[in-house]
Amino acid sequence: MSDTAESNYKKADEEMKKAINHLQSELLKIRAGKASPSIIDGINIDYYGSPTPIGQAANVTVTDARTLSIQPWEKNMLQEIEKAIMAANIGITPQNDGDFIKLYMPPLTEERRKEMSKKVFAEGEQAKISIRNIRRDAMEVVKDLKKDGMSEDQAKDAEDSIQSLTDDCTKNIDEVCKVKEKELMTI
Repeated sequence: MSDTAESNYKKADEEMKKAINHLQSELLKIRAGKASPSIIDGINIDYYGSPTPIGQAANVTVTDARTLSIQPWEKNMLQEIEKAIMAANIGITPQNDGDFIKLYMPPLTEERRKEMSKKVFAEGEQAKISIRNIRRDAMEVVKDLKKDGMSEDQAKDAEDSIQSLTDDCTKNIDEVCKVKEKELMTI
C-alpha cells in the first residue's frame, strides 16, 4: 500500500476505535440494576457559576450493590446536586439525609430489562452507522487516489483492508452489545 493509502487506513482505524469506545461509554450509562458511579456521568451542577460534573464537586462511592452515596465537599451543594439528579431524569429519586445523597437502585422488572436491551441494540446500531460512514469516507479517499494514479491492485488491496477493518469492528460492536444484554437480563 502507498503511504497515503496507509495513512487513510490508520485514520479509519482510529475513528472506528473511537466509535467503539463511545459505544462502550454510552453502554456504561445504561444501568443493569447495579450501583455504578457512571450513572451520574454527564450530570452537571452549577458550582459557583460554572457547570461542573458532580464527581468534581463531591465524593461518589458505591456503598453496596444497589446504593450509590454522594457526599459533597461543601454542604450547601446538597440541594444543587439533588436538583441536578432530578432534572437529569435518570429514573432514580435521590434521598437527602443532610450529609449525603443516597441513590437506591430499584430492581429492574422484566419489562424494563427488555426496554433497556432494546436501547443497548439501538446504541449498537448507531455505532454501526458511524463505522459505515467512516468506511464510506475511507473508500472515497481510495477512489480519489485511484484517479490520481494509484494502481488497480493497490486500490483493491486498500479497499479490502478497509472492508476487513469494518467487518472486524462490526463484529466487535455485536459482541459488546450481547455482553451488555446478558448483563441486563441476568437477575
